[in-house]
Amino acid sequence: MIREPVAAGRFYPASASQLKSMLEMLVDVKGEKEEAIGLVLPHAGYIYSGAVAGAVISRIQFKDTFIIMGPNHTGRGKPFSIMTQGIWKTPLGNVEINSELGRQILNSSGYLEEDRLAHQYEHSIEVQIPFLQYFKPDVRIVPIILAHAGGDVYKEIGREIARAIKELNREVVIVASSDMTHYEPHDSARQKDARAIDAILDLNEDDLLKRVEELDISMCGYAPTSCLISAARELGAKGTELVKYQTSGDASDDYSSVVGYAGIIIKLTEMHPLVKLAKQTVESYVTKGRTPKPEKLTPEMKEKAGVFVSIHKLGALRGCIGTFEPQKENVAGEIIANAVSSATRDPRFPPVTPDELGQLSYSVDVLTIPEPVANESHLDPQKYGIIVESGFRRGLLLPDLEGVDSACYQVDICRQKAGINRDEPVKIYRFEVKRYK
Repeated sequence: MIREPVAAGRFYPASASQLKSMLEMLVDVKGEKEEAIGLVLPHAGYIYSGAVAGAVISRIQFKDTFIIMGPNHTGRGKPFSIMTQGIWKTPLGNVEINSELGRQILNSSGYLEEDRLAHQYEHSIEVQIPFLQYFKPDVRIVPIILAHAGGDVYKEIGREIARAIKELNREVVIVASSDMTHYEPHDSARQKDARAIDAILDLNEDDLLKRVEELDISMCGYAPTSCLISAARELGAKGTELVKYQTSGDASDDYSSVVGYAGIIIKLTEMHPLVKLAKQTVESYVTKGRTPKPEKLTPEMKEKAGVFVSIHKLGALRGCIGTFEPQKENVAGEIIANAVSSATRDPRFPPVTPDELGQLSYSVDVLTIPEPVANESHLDPQKYGIIVESGFRRGLLLPDLEGVDSACYQVDICRQKAGINRDEPVKIYRFEVKRYK
């Protein structure tokens, strides 16, 4: 059976060349990759949610097969539907269903049924596939559609999926396809979505379903996301990260009635100790007015180096403060001092409040010693951060920042930050960072 595309020309371009060009703008093929058990990805038109989906897909190490679970928008077919054989067609070519894994999941499940009708006109799975094809043209999928049920059903389906993966000893990525709040004002959508995202990041499907109901969050993919959390926990998930959040208003400039989009990675690895220290510091200082004292320092914490601590809220910058050169006894001391400053003293933002803590994510950049360079030809904005200096004025910019794609732009930003005019001579230094997330 060939499942023909129904979203091409509506949610994404129907032309292969135009689709490739659009995907090229939405993804980062050079981005650092990491292992992922699961993803939460939006499924709106690419002009609205493609940047979120692309940011997440660009971060993961690809596997042979992706299990993609979507909600049932059409009401057609079986309530818990799986396809175990056939081809899904997109403008980029054909994608084969992993029949072995599909049948194993079906045989392991007391709820899923073989069914094509639920998939025939449903867009929530289809819109994910071109992103996968862009990175891995021979990728295989297992498509699953889930309708409304109780939380116990979703948890059991998740455990059944995990059991099938273990029995076949396969490496796969599980995707929950979901948009967040629908057609509410921007601020209302962000507030509601933050509560749902908190539950996902905590890997707590019970809290997710409770908040969706009590707060009337019109998240269409609560069922796939609940199944994903259950399966991921069964497979040993230890960490999560909100990669990006935005609303349709960020694309259309109409904030009166928006749809929210969240991109989340579920990981096997725990939060790195340096990042954990930054998080603990902010939470302790904001709630208790004091900083933690680490009981045991890891080797990285004992080193001396300049450190920047960045805080993001729902994917948007919330604070970033750091030191060019070491000011404290060790990296641990730098992290503690700069985490407090990022949360409370960044002049671009008000201090972090206790009710924001659950919505924050952190990264820690440890800097190498800056080295002077003769000119911009020795710079690479993806690899090197830079310091631009004129007298006592200094501007710094970290490497690998979204939207900063040239050395000339790097230098211009640093000049602006330091108040250095474009015609003033400057000294330029470059440095590398080890980024922990």
